[in-house]
Parts: sequence; structure tokens; C-alpha cells
Amino acid sequence: MTNIPVLSLLIFFPLIGALVILFVNKNDQFYDNKVKEIGLWTSLIVFFLSLIVLYSFNSTDSQFQFIESYKLIDDLNIYYYLGIDGISLSFILLTTFLIPICIIISWNKIKKNVSYFVASFLLIECFLIGVFSSLDLFIFYIFFEGSLIPLFLIIGIWGGSNRVYASYKFFLFTIFGSLIMLLGILTLYFYTGTSNFTQLLKFDIPFILQVWLFLSFFASFAIKIPMWPFHTWLPDAHVEAPTAGSVILAGVLLKLGGYGLIRYSIPLFPLATDFFAPTIYILSLISIIYISLVALAQKNIKKLIAYSSVAHMGFVTIGIFSRNLEGLHGSVFQMISHGLISAALFLSAGLLIDKFNTKNINNFGGLFKQMPVFSIFFMIYCLGAISFPGTTGFISEFLVLIGAFKINFLIAFIASFGIILSACYILHLFKNVCFGTNNFKQVSDLNTREIIIFFIFIFFIIFLGIYPNSLITLYELSANKLIV
Repeated sequence: MTNIPVLSLLIFFPLIGALVILFVNKNDQFYDNKVKEIGLWTSLIVFFLSLIVLYSFNSTDSQFQFIESYKLIDDLNIYYYLGIDGISLSFILLTTFLIPICIIISWNKIKKNVSYFVASFLLIECFLIGVFSSLDLFIFYIFFEGSLIPLFLIIGIWGGSNRVYASYKFFLFTIFGSLIMLLGILTLYFYTGTSNFTQLLKFDIPFILQVWLFLSFFASFAIKIPMWPFHTWLPDAHVEAPTAGSVILAGVLLKLGGYGLIRYSIPLFPLATDFFAPTIYILSLISIIYISLVALAQKNIKKLIAYSSVAHMGFVTIGIFSRNLEGLHGSVFQMISHGLISAALFLSAGLLIDKFNTKNINNFGGLFKQMPVFSIFFMIYCLGAISFPGTTGFISEFLVLIGAFKINFLIAFIASFGIILSACYILHLFKNVCFGTNNFKQVSDLNTREIIIFFIFIFFIIFLGIYPNSLITLYELSANKLIV
């Protein structure tokens, strides 16, 4: 595969699928079905290609693989430069796994502008794979910013009653942080004369400049994670987004911030990373404890899960800035784990909202009698969310806490309370949904298609929880070389 531009194929094949969708004859009586079929088959082919990349990937080599380099602007030394390591590949696999699921779960729910809806998800896939494959800061920035547009449209067009407010809030928060990062990228470019990531690693950047550059990148990544106090856009976005939008937002888009910190902030600005680490610990602990308490007070099921995401991502930043193997391995594992568990929880919430036409947790109840199959699946998702042994959540947060204990006992001790609080609000959610009684009419349980999708999530949540090395060995060497 060395002579095949496989990364470019992964990036642009979804874009080709999106363009094909836009040229389908709108007067065809089967127009909507054809559009959805094109989108689904495109995303499945991309998923298959990502599995081929996984098969061809050499996990015993810590260097970037599948390199593609083409000069874009001779005079400015700007390249179309792609390459992946184990960390990048982990997130690409997560992306290509979730996109087909997003299209499938929206099959019978989206009735208006179906072609634009499906094309938006293919564009998101294009941009996300581009983010995880880029090794040039300008190319990274283009893909990073590009991912905002389709999600902005998904929330603003197919969202709930307050969708316009939520979509603009999401866009303004993220674009503001990204523009600050762009200033940092330009500063770094004019200081070094290159935007090539591998070349930038060779420069010894002065401490003061590292501090300002770190802050410029952090402004964007902290909003993306999102970290307290930059998190306020997230609950509104999740509440108003359609189910598929919430799945991809929680599953992958929230990981862009953590990925950016690991890929760029730590290796390029190591002195500034150490300097700001105590501040990041404090913000992370606030995210874990305070946001968990906020989640406990929520009545809206999607808001509760959204705040849960903010709290769990606090463990990611603690792990990243612990600067040791356990913490860094745990943070990457936590992002993949959270991508699966949060996506499954939002999928469950969307199904309940569609069936009962309410988002209020107190309006549910007694689903173990009406929907026993759903209730069992939902129970396992909830166990994953509270880091129950045998699930991915346990492995990731256990590793992060080990890394935190090595740095500071108090940080790990306080963060541990976040696991207790997560058990409080998740079990509160589960109790209100599955136990007690309600006045709703009898509803049907999961159909065959839904059971298959729910089971796929269960499989990976438990498989990776029991056999974590199947994932850790993929990115282990890539993460190890970040520890200096």
C-alpha cells in the first residue's frame, strides 16, 4: 500500500460521495432512499478502507506511516502533508465506525432536505479524517475549521425548537477559539519558516514564545474538549441537535481538543506544557466535580448526558498533562471509550425522546416492563459510564488515576470523587428511566435493526474493557515517544 495515497482516499472519498448525492435526480420518486443508500454505502466503504489501513499499519513502529507530501505553495514552504501514527489511526477508526451508524439511525427520522443531511455527515467524515491525518499546521487548521460547518448546519436545520440559538452559540464559541489558534499558527510559521509538524519538532522555541503559543492553541482546544469554563455551548448544542448530530458530536468532535493537545501542544511546547500543568489540573478538577454536580441536578436527559461528557473529558486533560505513560495511555483510551459510551447514551436518549416525545427524565419510568431489551442495553451503557469493571470506562479512568497519583496524590484523590458523582447521576438517570411507573401508552421494544446497532456498541465497550491491549498496543509506541 506504500504507493497508494490511502489517506487521501480516506479523506476525499466521503467528499466524492457527498457530491454524487447532490447530483441525484430530485424528481425520482425514490430520491430520498437513493440518497441514503449512497451515503450509507460511501461511509461503509470508507470504514472498510480504514480497516485495511489498520491491517497494514505497523504498530511496532512509532514513526508516522502512509506519508503523503505534495508542495502546495513553493514560495511559502506549505505542503499537503499527511501521515498517521497509532494515536491518529485510533481516532480515524472511531470516526469511520460512527458515521455509518449516524446515517442508519436517521434513516426514517429525517424527512426534509435528506440529501443535504446525508451529505453533511459525509463532509464531517471528510474533515475529521483530515484532522487526524494532517501533519502540516495549515492543512490541519483547514480541516479543523471545516468540521464546524456541517455540524452547524445539522444543528441549525434539523435540530429542535431552539436550534438557531444553539447552532450560532456553538459556531461562535468554536470559531473564536480557532481564530486565536490561527494567530498562533501564523506566529509559529513566521518564527520558524515552516508549518511542517515534523520540521517544527526540530526547533528549540524560547520559553516565553512557547507560553504565548501554548495559550493560543489552548484557546481552541479547551473550547473543543470542552473544559470548564468554556463548556457552556455544549449542553445547548446537544439538546437541540438531532440524535445523529449528538452521536457524532459526543463521539468524535469533542475529541479534537484532546487530540490537538496530544499531537501539537505537548511536543511543540513542552516547557509551556509543564508551566501550565498545575492550572490545567485545577480546571480539570473543576470540570469533573462541579460539572458532575450540575449533571446531578438536570431533568433534561440530553443535558444530563452532555454535562456528563464535560466531566469525563476532565479525566482526559488530567491524563494528558500528567506527562507519564499511564496518564497519557489512559487519556487516549478515555477518549475512545467516551466516544463509544457517550454515543451509545445519546443514541438511547434519542430513541426514548422519539418514542415518548419528552426529554424530562421524570416523565419516563417502568421501561423494564415495557422495553426489557432496551433496558438491558441501557443498563450496560450506564455501567460503562460509571467506570464499572469489565467496561472501557474502568480501564481508561483507572489508568488516568494511576498517572495522577504519580504526579500528586491530592489531584488523584479529588478526581476519584468524580467517579462517585458519575455513579450518582447516571444511576439516578437509570432509575428514573427503567424503574417505577408511567402513564404512557404501551410502546414497542427495539426492532432488529436497533438491536444490532445497540449490540455493536455493547460488544466494543465490553471487548475493549476485558482486552484493553487490543487498543493500547495500537497507540502505545506513539504515546511513549511523547514522554520526555
